[in-house]
Amino acid sequence: MTAERPVPTQEDVLGYFDTLSNWGRWGDDDELGTLNHIIDDVRLAAARAVRHGRSVSCAWEVAVPGEMERSTTACPCAADMPGAENMPPAFHADRRWGFSSERLSLSFHGNTVTHLDSPCHIFWDGVMYNGRSHALVDAATGSAWAAVTAAANGIVTRGVLLDVARARDVPSWEPGQVVFPEDLEEAERRQGVRVGSGDAVLLRTGRGRVRHEGGTAGGVTQAGWHASCLPWLHERQVALIGADTPQDVQPSGYDDVLMPVHAVSLVAMGLWLLDNCDLEACATTAADLGQWDFQLAVAPIRLAGTSGSPVNPIATF
Repeated sequence: MTAERPVPTQEDVLGYFDTLSNWGRWGDDDELGTLNHIIDDVRLAAARAVRHGRSVSCAWEVAVPGEMERSTTACPCAADMPGAENMPPAFHADRRWGFSSERLSLSFHGNTVTHLDSPCHIFWDGVMYNGRSHALVDAATGSAWAAVTAAANGIVTRGVLLDVARARDVPSWEPGQVVFPEDLEEAERRQGVRVGSGDAVLLRTGRGRVRHEGGTAGGVTQAGWHASCLPWLHERQVALIGADTPQDVQPSGYDDVLMPVHAVSLVAMGLWLLDNCDLEACATTAADLGQWDFQLAVAPIRLAGTSGSPVNPIATF
């Protein structure tokens, strides 16, 4: 038991696929899921949350070469490069300028890179959000359903940082420590903020502080949302959730649902996820200003058919 609510059983969590389902809520052809909660009035309210004009990144810098394959070419004199013979004559006259260019290969899903998960990222019993078959994902062309390009217009809404580490007066939560709805509400109470419809909720457990201090970003044990937070997020009509971990507490506590937050959020609710945020600058800024809500802007790369995108979420206070 928690202080307020019983911990859901595994059968309860499996039942969330039905009781928290948004299938058909916005039409049978809907691919946006909970992003539908971000209506025009919500975006206008997000703009009004900008009261100081200060912006901070909520993303980790992608390490080179540790987290990507990278090939960089430096060209000191562009006219000497192959293909220059096809350039206009003026190109050959300028012998002083050069350029650099890159070829990058990045696997962004996992425990380190800050990225957005779209609903096609997870299947349950072979099915994606809104009842579409996993067969719509093709090895050559990617997903024909609920890919990250569904959010091509960007995600701009009010962000709310729930700093559960600060609420407990600890530097960071321990690996495997569970975040319950009561912890979210305690953070709301201490910060003087309330999560509402269309909001993006960013959960800070302090894992970013550990990473900045040289701790590992890998491993399979981590603090994070407990499955019991899912009805809370559904009731509040949250549009997007992020965390400084890959979301789910690990271990989840359920033998047959290893990642209930990922599975129920993406498949049943159509709730998009921001994994592996760096929320340290955001938390410091929020504490300095005494302001725990802000405008959040997330612009995924328009990669056709992909199940997500590396992103740099920007919080503007």
